[in-house]
Amino acid sequence: MFTDKSILITGGTGSLGKALTQYILENYPQVKRLVIFSRDEQKQYQMSLDYPPDQFPMIRFFIGDVRDKDRLIRAMKGIDFVIHAAAMKHVPIAEYNPDECIKTNVYGAQNVIDACFVTGVERVVALSTDKACAPINLYGATKLTSDKLFIAANNIKGENPIRFSVVRYGNVMGSNGSVIPFFLSRKESGVLPITDPQMTRFNISLQGGVEMVIHALQHAWGGELFVPKIPSYRIMDVAEAIGPECEKPYVGIRPGEKIHEEMITSSDSYFTYDLGKYYTILPATHKWKLDDFINEFGAVKVKEGFQYNSGENTEWETVDSMRKLIQEHVDSSFHI
Repeated sequence: MFTDKSILITGGTGSLGKALTQYILENYPQVKRLVIFSRDEQKQYQMSLDYPPDQFPMIRFFIGDVRDKDRLIRAMKGIDFVIHAAAMKHVPIAEYNPDECIKTNVYGAQNVIDACFVTGVERVVALSTDKACAPINLYGATKLTSDKLFIAANNIKGENPIRFSVVRYGNVMGSNGSVIPFFLSRKESGVLPITDPQMTRFNISLQGGVEMVIHALQHAWGGELFVPKIPSYRIMDVAEAIGPECEKPYVGIRPGEKIHEEMITSSDSYFTYDLGKYYTILPATHKWKLDDFINEFGAVKVKEGFQYNSGENTEWETVDSMRKLIQEHVDSSFHI
């Protein structure tokens, strides 16, 4: 699919952006151009050291901010596929700096959409988060708004063949700012602070996140919001897996945090279909026929009232499985 195609990744120097870059280059070496678009020059410099131009002539590093539509338009010249991963994502920082979060996550999303229309991009996948489902914090609210913007963009494209879709998943194991690297960094101190002992989270590996983005690029008809079927973990099990000998004081949840994360609410169930490996929430209006979609993907409508949250999940990680996953996906030197 990517042979002789050009791809741009906003937020390309982040954890998922780097994982996507590695995956694309390993599996689609005939890609024409891969543009890493981000605003952090230091991260771009560090990433460029892993991809010297004599060995990876298809890679371009493009400094820019999604708040700057003109810069996005310039970066997207000749681009076929866009993966939108840029965002402000730290919940407490967003709560304290709401206007900055809105500028990046909402206005930035609209800038990406506008730039894609102007430059003739074929397909767009935007990254969402479980916090966008029934949001209680500003970060989640901005990402829900972003989701709505990308999905609604399919309604205004006219005869333009462009397709916009969204992927929503839980915490990416080992990503910057997530709990596992935090616990690993605090292990030697002998204290792992626990926000709430009942807290649960969805868990997905970087590889799983990458595969989901690629799936959406390859299979989306336009307007779908994809949700993976992934396990949950209990925060106490993560702490026990990393530091069984550590003290685990309860410090209370942070502003804007949930005890359990949600990815599909009961209200979403009326538009949700089971695709096997993924669920998809379909838009209320779409350009294609629902029966054709169902036949193409073997889609099965979920029951009315169905909901998908980390506290009521049917699949769970254990202390032992978390230790194995940490060694495999986060820190190969980790051991108990």
